[in-house]
Amino acid sequence: MADSMISRRQILTSQQTRQKIRRIAFEIYEQNFEETGIIIAGIAGEGYTFARLLTAELQQIAPLNVQLIELRFDKHIHHQSPILFDRDVDVENQVVVVTDDVLNTGRTLAFALEPFLKVQMKKVQVAVIVDRSHHKFPVHADFVGYSLSTTLTEHVEVVLNGSGEEGVYLE
Repeated sequence: MADSMISRRQILTSQQTRQKIRRIAFEIYEQNFEETGIIIAGIAGEGYTFARLLTAELQQIAPLNVQLIELRFDKHIHHQSPILFDRDVDVENQVVVVTDDVLNTGRTLAFALEPFLKVQMKKVQVAVIVDRSHHKFPVHADFVGYSLSTTLTEHVEVVLNGSGEEGVYLE
């Protein structure tokens, strides 16, 4: 009977998650301190919420011009849908950090990198809050808040929406 019930266990509290985001911001600044600006490109959903929080942290700690964009595409279809930016931004010859909440197989992040492969880039980096290490695509995160070994049947949920239940959960 207990096996049929899905248990939800908190892995990181809201405060721990915010600390991870702040540490990632410092790491991004350390690796890009010679730049005058960077673009934070968040994948729609919790990846974009993470990008907003990361942008706010970077603006507090670094003298960089930080631009925030949202990458919009359907993550749930098996072929790649068009990737749209939420606003016009010139990404050519820029440093871009693509963000998502969880890196599992790498499929979503591989799709998200597509628009940056079409232009000359200075550097493209990836930041995630949780890396589950079940990679099927040659995508790795440059900045990881928390590495978590899970089974393929487990689900990791990152909640950043300000609902009072913020944090990282394992189901």
